[in-house]
Amino acid sequence: MEINSIALQKAQNWLEGSFDNETKQKVKYLMENDIKEFNESFYRDLEFGTGGLRGILGVGTNRMNIYTVGMATQGLANYLKICFPDEEIKVVISHDCRNFSREFAEKTADIFASNGFKVFLFDSLRPTPELSFAIRELGCKSGVMVTASHNPKEYNGYKAYWDDGSQVTAPHDTNIIKEVAKITSIDQIIQGKNAENITILDEKFDEIYLNRVHSLSLSPEAVANHHDMKIIYTPIHGCGHRLVPESLKKYGFTNVSTVSEQMVIDGNFPTVVSPNPEEPNAMKLATELGKKEKAQIIMATDPDADRIGIAVPNEDGEFVLLNGNQTCTLLIYYLCRRWSELGKLNGHQYIVKTIVTSEMIKDVAADFGVRCFDCLTGFKNIASIIRQQGPLGEEYIGGGEESFGFLAGDFVRDKDGVSACSLAAEAAAWAMENGTTLYKLIKELYVKYGFFKESLVSVVRKGMEGQQEIKQMMIDYRTNPPKSICGSQVTVVKDYLNSEIIDMTNGTKTPLDEQKSDVLQFFTADKGVVSIRPSGTEPKIKFYFGICEPLGSVEDFDKVNEILNERILNMKKELNLI
Repeated sequence: MEINSIALQKAQNWLEGSFDNETKQKVKYLMENDIKEFNESFYRDLEFGTGGLRGILGVGTNRMNIYTVGMATQGLANYLKICFPDEEIKVVISHDCRNFSREFAEKTADIFASNGFKVFLFDSLRPTPELSFAIRELGCKSGVMVTASHNPKEYNGYKAYWDDGSQVTAPHDTNIIKEVAKITSIDQIIQGKNAENITILDEKFDEIYLNRVHSLSLSPEAVANHHDMKIIYTPIHGCGHRLVPESLKKYGFTNVSTVSEQMVIDGNFPTVVSPNPEEPNAMKLATELGKKEKAQIIMATDPDADRIGIAVPNEDGEFVLLNGNQTCTLLIYYLCRRWSELGKLNGHQYIVKTIVTSEMIKDVAADFGVRCFDCLTGFKNIASIIRQQGPLGEEYIGGGEESFGFLAGDFVRDKDGVSACSLAAEAAAWAMENGTTLYKLIKELYVKYGFFKESLVSVVRKGMEGQQEIKQMMIDYRTNPPKSICGSQVTVVKDYLNSEIIDMTNGTKTPLDEQKSDVLQFFTADKGVVSIRPSGTEPKIKFYFGICEPLGSVEDFDKVNEILNERILNMKKELNLI
């Protein structure tokens, strides 16, 4: 393999620049001993995307390290100065459990302080939702969360937030990218000044956040009656290790056990292949403990505690992992029903889901007279709707996405695993109070609204070649969409990149009133839908499948479930995904 010419030029700048000697030695080592890794590390600059940075840890322009983090922070600082020229600029910074997260957070704080900002830095790791909450609570203009969420241990990242507590959206996202692109040398970074501008946040601030989470409680009587309901929780080595158990305690639960092996803070995630509650392996230790202790509910959060995974026992006592659509549906149903029972609904409430999240949620909301908004994937898009609807006098109940993200209440503007765990436990207690369980409840909802079944296939394509392959796949699907899927005609295509809805029965096109995104959706005559989008944070292209069949009774669940599984399997085969 030959050294890439662009990579060589960028690496030469590092060897000749003001970088530390250890970094320069690592660059030389890669150049002489691992050309493939060298090319991957330097063939481009790590892109500051619409949500910030995310990449593999290591030396190089295309890697997460103290220098790429520093340059991104200086670019963000410069943009904040442009936006708020005559105001005091305050920012808040948090980080997760990942390798180098503390170092990156401290470097970010140093640069912001050196630029004359007032900086709040948490004394140790804290969940992403608490960072989002802190921005508005402390009157900040921006915030940074150092995390790669649920990515493998080799990754770290950097999420940028705006003054409403949401990840940056248009026009700020693209404008920040432009300012970051102007930082072409580490010599442009202002650092090492004004340490007195940094204020450390400790557990006193946690209490403020947890009190707001507790304000979401809707069924204190049910919790009081079932306070000793057995709960198992795991943070999977991450940020939820203290705050989730504390929140459950504040709600009134007294019988919470944690997975001791995964309460250890460790960015190498030694007990799991991937620290992602969407993966059954990540929940394995928790389900084993849950079965041993006869738990009523098992919950997990990912490294930055914004995602939630849930497992509940079936009729035979075996634990069933709920997918993100089921969790979101159950929580939306619980919130809407309790709001209704408490007389809090007046026709001005709404929920939000993403376009790849179960359509069942829309039917649940409609049943309670609650409006449902659809938006593009990413919680910043849910936050945008909250930001738009608030001034109109509309009240946000909750919202979520299929990728295990949920948010109730609007004091946080990102998905919140801490409040989601608390409400899921409360919903389980409420179900017990009503003589049922969450597992039975989801089946009952399928009978009421239809048996909605969803599935996801992620095709991984790494590196330079993989990036190009994913791009070409989207081009091919866009220029030559399938005419039918498993014998059912594709009736409608929604192309979010070209902002158009195509009626495949007559070829007419109408505008699609959504912001642009590289997403395609194919709707079939038998009410199936296939959505395709490249991941914004991982080297993947994702295929989402959704179908629905009537469910006559709970007793028919297994039979209809098999029919749905077979339909989805055939859809995947037809698209050559298995």
